[in-house]
Amino acid sequence: MSLLTCEPLPTRESRSGPYKQFIEQHQRSVRDFYDALGERQLDWNERFGYFRERLNRLIRHFVMPGSRVLDLGCGTGDLLEALGPSRGVGVDCSGKMIDLAQRRHPNLTFAVGYGESLGEADVPDGPYDYITLVNVIGEMSDIGTTLRQLHRYCSAHTRIIIVQYNYLWEPICRLAARLGLKLDNPTPNWLTPAAMEGLLHISGYEVVRKGRTMPLPIRIPGLNWLCNSVLGKMYGTRALGFLSYCVARPCVPMEAPESYRCSVVVPCKNEEGNIDGLIERIPEMGAGTEIIFVDDKSTDRTAAKVRTAIEDHPQRDIKLVPGPGQGKGAACRAGFAAASGEVFMILDADMTVVPEELPAFFEAITSGRGEFINGTRLIYPLADQAMRPLNILGNKMFAGLFTLLLEQRISDTLCGTKVVWSRDYPKILAARDYFRGRDLWGDYDWIFGAAKNNLKIVELPVHYQERTAGQTKMTKRLKNAWVMLRMCGVALRKLRWI
Repeated sequence: MSLLTCEPLPTRESRSGPYKQFIEQHQRSVRDFYDALGERQLDWNERFGYFRERLNRLIRHFVMPGSRVLDLGCGTGDLLEALGPSRGVGVDCSGKMIDLAQRRHPNLTFAVGYGESLGEADVPDGPYDYITLVNVIGEMSDIGTTLRQLHRYCSAHTRIIIVQYNYLWEPICRLAARLGLKLDNPTPNWLTPAAMEGLLHISGYEVVRKGRTMPLPIRIPGLNWLCNSVLGKMYGTRALGFLSYCVARPCVPMEAPESYRCSVVVPCKNEEGNIDGLIERIPEMGAGTEIIFVDDKSTDRTAAKVRTAIEDHPQRDIKLVPGPGQGKGAACRAGFAAASGEVFMILDADMTVVPEELPAFFEAITSGRGEFINGTRLIYPLADQAMRPLNILGNKMFAGLFTLLLEQRISDTLCGTKVVWSRDYPKILAARDYFRGRDLWGDYDWIFGAAKNNLKIVELPVHYQERTAGQTKMTKRLKNAWVMLRMCGVALRKLRWI
């Protein structure tokens, strides 16, 4: 199913007769259960405060504060409040729960409704930044119809966050409910992660992140840290987590590539010999391409060459921006602060990644196939002397670490060519503080930021050539490797140990 043509399948709202009666009967049983439970739900929430605290922390990891959030199956509204939304809307099938939620959180909006017929509920129009379904999928009579209903509240950048009980825990949960140790709520659906991913796919979504967490959902002093913060993060034992989660994005058609402008930021440090070649070889893309040279306190004629090029090429949109002299990462941030396009690109001034390959990056992001496009130099054969053996070894080592951290294949972490939407770039910047960014090159800032914000990461192979002018800036390799290794440690705690 192509991302360009992926449309939500027709809903089943029009079906009547026995099927409709079956759906309505199931919905009534769920509604009646929670109506009868009423304010006793608060007692259960307090009783399992440790679980609720860990659950809230998990969802907050995926949702940026100040976002527009639609919470389906909101219950008492406590989770929605904990997310700190700028616009929070909760929907629940139980009128009693909605009344309770509205009293507890008058600053939020609540509506009575079912996921299978969400259009009939009084839900404010979207789009929303996040739609959360927390421990509610198991109680739905028709999950596929619910997922298709959600499309009307999505944009291309909405994230669907689904948390459900791990199907491996079904026997234990049933026993605990019979013994009165767990709320005996209606949970007829125990989906495997593969089944959930299949339902999302056929309903017009693509999973960008998934996992399991919290093998010990109750508070037992001395064991919680060992089970949830150590064993629960290790390969082999993390599959025992009580909760299964996934984050998905809607598959929606994108506008034509010709409607998007492109900003190519070129950080420069003593690159006077490459300026003319860059202007000649960087192609025009989409609705127009601006080339932003960032002169990072060069001691040669780099800035003068750019000024001359601006005069000699009036037909091209060329800018010169002063850099702070604090490394490539800071230089790129200075360039993007002056950028005006919808698509942001980085191209190293040495042209070891050939500029003629930039249109492939532009097409990959404007087609919707990815939201963060990362170049990889380790697919095609390397030109002689293009990369030193120690650099190759370091790249492969860190690529393996990233593959473990991000739970998807990353083959090259230090390729200088990266592409992101301008609207997602502020998320990358915000993530620098989250990860305590100290990366002078900026590559890890971008990859970690994309992963933290659940952007769809796609790798694009590039041909890596030898530098033809100037000198390499990749010096102090061991010092930089130590900084990067420390950042990987931070990412392990921030991305995986949640």
